[in-house]
Amino acid sequence: MFMFIKSIIFFIVLITLTGKHIFSQTDGNQTGSLYDSVYAEKLGADDYGMKTYVMAFLRSGKVSSKDKEESQRLQMAHLNNIIRLAGEGVLVLAGPFMDSDQDIRGIYIFDVKTVEEAKKLTETDPAIQAGVLEMELIPWYGSAALLELNDIHKKIQKISITGQ
Repeated sequence: MFMFIKSIIFFIVLITLTGKHIFSQTDGNQTGSLYDSVYAEKLGADDYGMKTYVMAFLRSGKVSSKDKEESQRLQMAHLNNIIRLAGEGVLVLAGPFMDSDQDIRGIYIFDVKTVEEAKKLTETDPAIQAGVLEMELIPWYGSAALLELNDIHKKIQKISITGQ
């Protein structure tokens, strides 16, 4: 019985805290108390804090490099292209999948409005140009906060992937 009452009290406290301190009621919408309209506008966020991106699935291409030196050179050029695109602010996220036996090798998330814009950006990738990778591009709806990811990453990255 004591546990039941304790659970009820905990539940009431939780509802009270979330109702009074985490959310404020306005026009029937729940808005986080930390909402910053200027920041949201800067990131291009809609009312839900979201925006449209283009996601790219990097797939194994039809060409496979047998030469280890050429393969390493191409990989380094691929990574340098990723860094360049991130530096330009058009590539929000990039990373490989850990299971290298799969057809899908990694993902990109581009901060562009159209698939056509993303296609032009992917065509700058030396691995795409060589046919080692192919891209599948799909519009994606995600948090506008992703735009802060590269700046955050710089603060936690101890060693650069490219060694620069």
